[in-house]
Amino acid sequence: MNFTLHEKEDTIIALATPQGVGAIAVVRLSGKDAIKITNEVFKGKDLEKQPTHTIHFGTIRDGERIIDEVLVSLFIAPKSFTKENVVEISTHGSSYIVNQVIKLLIKHGARPAKPGEFTQRAFLNGQFDLAQAEAVADLIHSDSEASHQAAMNQMRGGFSGEISKLRAELIHFASMIELELDFTEEDVEFASRDDLRILVEQLLRVIEQLIGSFDLGNVIKNGVPTVIAGKPNAGKSTLLNALLNEEKAIVSDIAGTTRDFIEDEINIGGVIFRFIDTAGLRETTDTIEAIGVSRTQEKMKTASLILYLFDLTDTDMVEINRDINKLENLGVPFIKVGNKIDKANPHFINELKEKYPDTIFISAGQKENLELLRNRILEMVNLDKFRTGNTIVTNIRHYDSLVKTRQSLLDVIGGLDSHITNDFLAMDIRRSLHYLGEITGEITTDDLLANIFSKFCIGK
Repeated sequence: MNFTLHEKEDTIIALATPQGVGAIAVVRLSGKDAIKITNEVFKGKDLEKQPTHTIHFGTIRDGERIIDEVLVSLFIAPKSFTKENVVEISTHGSSYIVNQVIKLLIKHGARPAKPGEFTQRAFLNGQFDLAQAEAVADLIHSDSEASHQAAMNQMRGGFSGEISKLRAELIHFASMIELELDFTEEDVEFASRDDLRILVEQLLRVIEQLIGSFDLGNVIKNGVPTVIAGKPNAGKSTLLNALLNEEKAIVSDIAGTTRDFIEDEINIGGVIFRFIDTAGLRETTDTIEAIGVSRTQEKMKTASLILYLFDLTDTDMVEINRDINKLENLGVPFIKVGNKIDKANPHFINELKEKYPDTIFISAGQKENLELLRNRILEMVNLDKFRTGNTIVTNIRHYDSLVKTRQSLLDVIGGLDSHITNDFLAMDIRRSLHYLGEITGEITTDDLLANIFSKFCIGK
């Protein structure tokens, strides 16, 4: 999404509320002439004479024809989201009214906004950096307490603050080494190599922490992929239905009924879990079911959490030991869940408790002990780091830039060890600065901005 200088000076317009019929709709304009254009079709107070952050009642008219009674909110530059003049017109929610208002304002000089153009203008006008701009989109799409908090922290500069601090310290050393290049014949040292090494090692520790937070950030943003796996007819579909409080999966006494994947989401403690009910783990001669079992294995390898469910009335200790051994070899965190506790032999339960004391015993059909299971599921996602307010990386673009920064800083350490010349050392430092700058937008390209803001909705 590349803009010419003329386009950047245009007054843009878009519907800021979702499409469809509702009680009200909000039409947003931003640009030098936003108030002037609105004033030409507004019957009420003279908007060009009103102070910022005020709301005015009146009508929108096309000549003498009244289109709607509206409330007009004024935000005069630079005290607005985009730092330009912004007008928000609250109309009734009729799609006909909205279209008539937008068409009329376009006729008077506005042009339709492109996806993300309001937020892009805010970024270009210095309202916030690129990482904060991307957090606006994350905030709009947040669907849980955890994803909302992560987006708010990033939008308020938590992530950007750490990156900017790191970059500022590195810039100082880079400038000193660049200065040395001008005095090569004098053999002077403006930047202590020992101090540079200490700084780079500090930076690497922080960047490693940020990179390491991405796994948590990714599940906060996209949900925790959780596979329910076990022998056919262990009650996997019943458990899924009980957790979701709906009849999502087909429940049958016939083994192997679930031959594909049934997926849905549930919010547990402010975190979204994407539950996947799969075909069973058993060996089978049924061709169709065998495909399902094979795909179950693949799903389990890519899951963040596995609920290993077994029927307490139809599974012996040998089978359980074998399955647990397989799961441990996968390396994916899993919870042992014994189902049908209401029908199980008490001696068998005691035997399991002695060997596997972390087992959760439930009855999916009777919805017994499901709250214990929910609590254990939540415990398996390490949210301590997030809840203490530490910075969490949730954006794959930021993660990629941090990985590249880490490699460049490791090259700096390698250069110091090898006593390379200042020009090569300065090159590695500049590359590190470049990748850090990509995160906050201090280093950008038109293609990068086009890719980021094209993913926003039109009115944001």
